[in-house]
Amino acid sequence: MDFLKLAHERYSCRKLSTKPVEQEKIDKIIEAGMIAPTAINAQPFKIWLIKSPQEVSKVAQTTPFTFGASVVLAVGAKNEGAYVRNFDGKNFAEIDASIVATQMMLEIHDLGLGSTWVGHFDPVKLRELFPQMKGYEIVALFPIGYPADDAKPSDRHEASKSVEELVEVL
Repeated sequence: MDFLKLAHERYSCRKLSTKPVEQEKIDKIIEAGMIAPTAINAQPFKIWLIKSPQEVSKVAQTTPFTFGASVVLAVGAKNEGAYVRNFDGKNFAEIDASIVATQMMLEIHDLGLGSTWVGHFDPVKLRELFPQMKGYEIVALFPIGYPADDAKPSDRHEASKSVEELVEVL
């Protein structure tokens, strides 16, 4: 699949089937995150693979948006060790983790799976339930599964501002 086709076709899948996700597909999603570019290749992120039913149910305590997934990936940023721009002190940890998450999100779709970037979750409760996440800013949760037969993009999926509104030629 060419990239623009992939980018156009990927959508936030909010209805997942119960078909299990194969480990080799999970491995490819994680690999996509691990090879993502980060500022000065500092890699100030962590990926958590949450796949036991007990642990997935903990995630569901922090967000209503797990959609029955049997696998959830969480991506976190750690400020310590990240590139900091010397001009203004901008720390790139969350930017880097977002690049990682984006590559994983696109790989999920490319593998024929469905997910959505969940940003609506209680990060304090998530870190309480998963102490391993302490010290990280969680930037994304991805409930992963095969799209249900009746899954479809949101009505807003194709909506976009005009190129004139979004691009300014200098």
